[in-house]
Amino acid sequence: MGPERLAAKLPAYERLHRYVPTIRGRRRPSIGQKPEPEDWRRHYPLFPRLLFVPDGTGPADIENRVTAPCSAARQLAPSRFLQDVPIVAAPLADLLHHSPSATVRRPVHDPDQRVP
Repeated sequence: MGPERLAAKLPAYERLHRYVPTIRGRRRPSIGQKPEPEDWRRHYPLFPRLLFVPDGTGPADIENRVTAPCSAARQLAPSRFLQDVPIVAAPLADLLHHSPSATVRRPVHDPDQRVP
């Protein structure tokens, strides 16, 4: 998928992270009261980590696909999403060459940094 489409996924994940469903037959929680969690959140209390694994035609294309989510992260509305959910990108070539446990992941909020 192209870098634009990849970058468009980040705001969609952010909306999913802050989504609170309205359940028929239940009143909305009053201010200060926590909403009733969905069934899946009872089993998975944490939002899953996001890992973008770009693969492409060459190093320039890979770099473009790694920086696309980084640019999208800067444009997100102020929220706790980037603090609550680890979001990293790791080129497939780096994962295959160095191993998945190597320090090849790049956080979207700081693409120059490498994290294990």
